[in-house]
Amino acid sequence: MDATRCRTARLSLKLFLFLLFGCLLLLFFILNIALGSVRIPLGEVCKALLHREANQVHQSVVWEIRFPRALAAVFGGAALATSGLLLQIFFRNPIVDPYVLGVSSGATLVVALLMLTGLALGAGAAPPFLLSAAALAGAAGVVGLVVTVASRVKNVVTLLVIGLMIGYLCSAGSSVLIAFAEKEKVHGFVLWTLGSFSGFCWDETAVLAVGGILLLGGSYFLCKPLNALLLGEDYARSMGVNIKMLRILIVLFSSGLAALVTAFAGPVAFIGLAGPHLARLALGTSDNKLLIPATALLGGLVATMCDLAARLAFSPVELPVSAVTALFGAPLVISLLLRRRTSL
Repeated sequence: MDATRCRTARLSLKLFLFLLFGCLLLLFFILNIALGSVRIPLGEVCKALLHREANQVHQSVVWEIRFPRALAAVFGGAALATSGLLLQIFFRNPIVDPYVLGVSSGATLVVALLMLTGLALGAGAAPPFLLSAAALAGAAGVVGLVVTVASRVKNVVTLLVIGLMIGYLCSAGSSVLIAFAEKEKVHGFVLWTLGSFSGFCWDETAVLAVGGILLLGGSYFLCKPLNALLLGEDYARSMGVNIKMLRILIVLFSSGLAALVTAFAGPVAFIGLAGPHLARLALGTSDNKLLIPATALLGGLVATMCDLAARLAFSPVELPVSAVTALFGAPLVISLLLRRRTSL
């Protein structure tokens, strides 16, 4: 009887935490739409969203600028956090992040070719859609290479080292391009590498949302084999898991999620590292049926909070979102880890 009550209490606590995460995400999503250099009252936000006699300026700001940006932050944060969780399970390493396999470096290299060499339409600044396409192409190239290696290499440590080396090679290429580029172009390129959810249009948000939902759904269907993998490859193999196929799917889904975000927002740091830790500490479980949705919720929440802070801290100047994610999240994760260690 006591055991049943304990299980019921734990289940109730987890449901409460999911509800809390969802409510907080909704709250900061609304704040992201209402707050900014142009303050919009909550009533006007509702009118603009419902197209009910709203101020034309407010309606334009809400629908063309803030709403797609807020959605991009939610889906981008969820994608990065889930990508980090998959790779942390795969490599059995708590400090692995979504960019460890060189996805970000591949995207950065191709963007550097466009921005620093004047290949974008011959000269001048590259259009945003062209930068996104270039980043996606670079990231996809690295993903394809890593997936090919994953299908041939049995040792995950070897795969990790190969991914790191690919990242270093791409970073070296970007550094060479920076050394020979003009200062004005270098400035624009550096701003891109800092990552930002600003400037999202509805088409880009739609691609990020649809691609993110498909990849997140695919990741969730890996729950059972991932749980088996936590107990070792031999145990997972004894349970009928195809280790080679699972390895390819993990690399494909995790790298795809990271590539999708990097293509449109640039490299956004820390969320993929912190999101899984926050989910584990909050739920106190390693069951991926709970961890994957919780990690996605917390990733979206952290990204939305940090994007709002980046816009408001020194408005109208906007801070790089990666700087805010690190400043906000690193002390939080450290304090939670230390508190957990102390309580054991």
